[in-house]
Amino acid sequence: MDAEQAQPHRWYTTNLVGVPAPVLASAAFNAHPLALAIAGVRETHPGLFQLMERSPDLPAAAEVFVHYLDIAFGLRAPAPAEAATLGAAERRRWRSSWRRLLQGWGIDTGSQAGAVLKGWVESRFGLVPTHHRVPLARFPSPGWIAYLEDKAASRLHNNNIHQQLDLLYTFCQWALQRFGLAGHAAAGAAHLRLWRGSTRCDEQIVAGSLRPAATAPRGPGRRCTVRLNSLVSFSLSADDAGCFGDWVFEALVPACKVLFFPGLLPGHWLHGEQEVLALGGDYDVVARYD
Repeated sequence: MDAEQAQPHRWYTTNLVGVPAPVLASAAFNAHPLALAIAGVRETHPGLFQLMERSPDLPAAAEVFVHYLDIAFGLRAPAPAEAATLGAAERRRWRSSWRRLLQGWGIDTGSQAGAVLKGWVESRFGLVPTHHRVPLARFPSPGWIAYLEDKAASRLHNNNIHQQLDLLYTFCQWALQRFGLAGHAAAGAAHLRLWRGSTRCDEQIVAGSLRPAATAPRGPGRRCTVRLNSLVSFSLSADDAGCFGDWVFEALVPACKVLFFPGLLPGHWLHGEQEVLALGGDYDVVARYD
């Protein structure tokens, strides 16, 4: 196997969305996206989407969605009287949820929660991660072993967690089509203009160069193509993105690649940094040095 074939971005698996993973990861797809749907999700939960269609706004739909997941996956904490009748495993089961994964991602994308999320992307979309704590290059390696152990950790990878994430993604797509993202994208918009701060620019560039722009603190920016991890965080503003690195990438992110955005669900999930979770791949960006 040559050096190029050994790189993770060349490793693709089958997926459940009907678009070949190499196409899904390409800059061409990002420029001309197609609607994506994880096979069987809406068909398995028709009642949920029928109920949400009656919702007048996103908060009302989110309330229906959260209540449904709490019941379907036993996510609410049992009352003391109920807990006394449950075994130890059942008392812990509610803890493995989409909430814990988003919380863990917000603290550390290289955590077990981050690995479970990347594993879900790998399973549903066929995109293999390129980074988890360390760059993931040749297999086997200590970095790959750590990733495989983390994504299969029973502490978070139980309670049908992939099915929970399937519903979260599908709800996010439904919400973007129905309500859009307030102040950023109209309902049904094909793209969201988002920003991402980075300190690992050289290893992400696959076309173009950043070096001439680095001589000035601010400027018009340079167009280039960057290869992002299978799941990444973007920000809703350049100022927020600038908190995460000296370089800021401005990108048009396909709405069909978005898993989560601030305000999608009640609570403070990833609100602090105004994070949008989206699938990665090759993105044409405008890069600026702050």
